[in-house]
Amino acid sequence: MPAESHLHLRVKPSTATADTDQVNQVFYDRLWSSARLVEPHQFNTWPIVQKLCAGADHRLELGPGLRPRLPLAGTSFADISEPALEALAGRGGVVTRAAIDALPYDDGRFDLACALDIIEHVANDRGAVAELARVSRPGAVILLSTPLHPEYWTPFDEIVGHYRRYRPEQLLDLLDEHGIEVERSAVFGMKPRSSWLLDFGMWFLKNHPRTAMRYYNRLFMPLALKRQSELKLVDGLIDTEGVDEVFLLCRKRQVT
Repeated sequence: MPAESHLHLRVKPSTATADTDQVNQVFYDRLWSSARLVEPHQFNTWPIVQKLCAGADHRLELGPGLRPRLPLAGTSFADISEPALEALAGRGGVVTRAAIDALPYDDGRFDLACALDIIEHVANDRGAVAELARVSRPGAVILLSTPLHPEYWTPFDEIVGHYRRYRPEQLLDLLDEHGIEVERSAVFGMKPRSSWLLDFGMWFLKNHPRTAMRYYNRLFMPLALKRQSELKLVDGLIDTEGVDEVFLLCRKRQVT
């Protein structure tokens, strides 16, 4: 998002509202109940994922909804939304209803784990990252994305159930604490660049949620898919100035 579009954004309050978990549950159950599943190959993450999957027989994706990035057949999916899980299971996914900070998997089970736009939705983000690290084997690739910069907080964050936005150094410290190292990164996200369009969309979603979600699923999501830019990965963490959301290709440290 260009820096000038941040001029009218408000800063997130210091503490999240107590009902954020309920906001997440209601919002996403409603969203996925009226949505079609988008195939993983339609996202700009697919060229990266396709290469990684060649050496990853045991795969996990957390909170995919109906926007999974890993291959459907044979991948384990954990989500809180029953409508999403039913659709994923119908396409060969191995599904489990579970929160990211309480995963029902054995230690070191997965070669490739994916949690895009997830950790900002969880009150206990330390527990969530700890669980993600626990179920990943040493040397496993972990794909993450999350919004950055608390000062970029908007009504969008509140409506979709975000607890926080991360300061870059805070995010790196959280990952390092649990043995996860950032190898490569890129600018990420499909949120509209226009602050006016975003404000209008949020008003419509708040006041006419069913109609707004129908338009989002049938019109705006297909348009956003067509307008995706190629993910341009760089070594380490990108320069995050003016960056609304970041994609991280990480690796769990080898045991020494």
